[in-house]
Amino acid sequence: MKKYDLIVVGGGIAGVSAAVSAARQRLSVLLIEQSGCLGGALTNGLVYPFCQHQTIGEAQKMLSGGLFTEIKERHAAYGDTSWETIKFVFDDMVTEAGVDVLFHAVVHHAACGYRTVNTVSVATKAGVLEFQADYFIDASGDGNLMAMIGCDHQLGRESDGLCQPMTTCFRVGGIDVPLFKQELGELWEPGELQMLYQQLRASGEIKNPRENILVFYGLGEDIVHFNTTRVVKLNPVDPIDVSRAEIIARRQAYETIAFLKKHSKACANATLLTIANSIGIRESRKLKGEHILSAKEIVSLTPFDDTVALGNYSIDIHNPEGTGTVLHCFSDDEFYQIPYRALLPKEYDNLLVAGRCLSADHEAHAAVRIMPICSCLGEAAGIAISLAKETGANTHTLDIAALQARLTDNGAIIA
Repeated sequence: MKKYDLIVVGGGIAGVSAAVSAARQRLSVLLIEQSGCLGGALTNGLVYPFCQHQTIGEAQKMLSGGLFTEIKERHAAYGDTSWETIKFVFDDMVTEAGVDVLFHAVVHHAACGYRTVNTVSVATKAGVLEFQADYFIDASGDGNLMAMIGCDHQLGRESDGLCQPMTTCFRVGGIDVPLFKQELGELWEPGELQMLYQQLRASGEIKNPRENILVFYGLGEDIVHFNTTRVVKLNPVDPIDVSRAEIIARRQAYETIAFLKKHSKACANATLLTIANSIGIRESRKLKGEHILSAKEIVSLTPFDDTVALGNYSIDIHNPEGTGTVLHCFSDDEFYQIPYRALLPKEYDNLLVAGRCLSADHEAHAAVRIMPICSCLGEAAGIAISLAKETGANTHTLDIAALQARLTDNGAIIA
């Protein structure tokens, strides 16, 4: 059985940031990923673009620095707007840092002692492999490891356990984008296409419960990115429900394309370019850790002594039951803080949880789940583990001031 200083479960942007930051501090690191590439929601889920990660007032402040900034700069250096090259970026970063990566692998069992995770068993094409480590980070998005070993957590919102909708993103080419923008209008000032879509949805001809067509631009002169499918009231950590959701979302994608080709002059020659390999999951399991970040703390911009990440993305709640989206936006110069304790399980001394399965209530989670923040949380977790290893501390006793200083030295921004 091979032993590592750190095992990271999940190769999304949080897991990559955790693994790379720890390996750069000379830790031996294994990164376990269930798919065949790194990037998670960004690559397998086609999530685009990066949500707001800096203040936009007169005194602009970068809120997601460190490795996230490096990821953006490395991607820009490839000079390819397709975003497929982001896979190269993640491969480069883990290879250069000396991280061992295990693709097509799923953790299905963990052996634990008193307040420690000792080993994980991983299902692979070659059967079950077992690995040991001194420390672990759950960056699986769904909190697979922390739930498996009995960490306190919750699924979805507190009132009924429903999660934000699942969405399959897709991209369409051959669109006259300037004309399409005129036809579609803005979300808050809908054009003729949006209004027709809403009428057909209200009549039942359109089955997708989302209230409008949500699109993004910037991937090419004739390409439109669609983040508009919506699957509700299914459990994102139930394999049967997720399998149903994949099919439902693809039907909605086809429904949208057929609607546009029928009713949009801009889309007369449109063609589907790509559809996400995996449905996007906004919310599933969330740790109930040493601190549960609340919407009240987010809205009131509560300062924390153990802050490890910043953000100002809105509280963005897609209705778990169907139509509607609720937003609470922050002013140009406002930003909130995320404490280290939101990554810290109560039950274990050698485990951290990073990314969207952090400890937060339903409303706060709707703000801090985005990729820039997840990258920063992963970096903070990786640096925390390296500091614990270096000083002989555990995840509960490490020096928070030293962690914050090291994050700042690495270019991550701390208030």
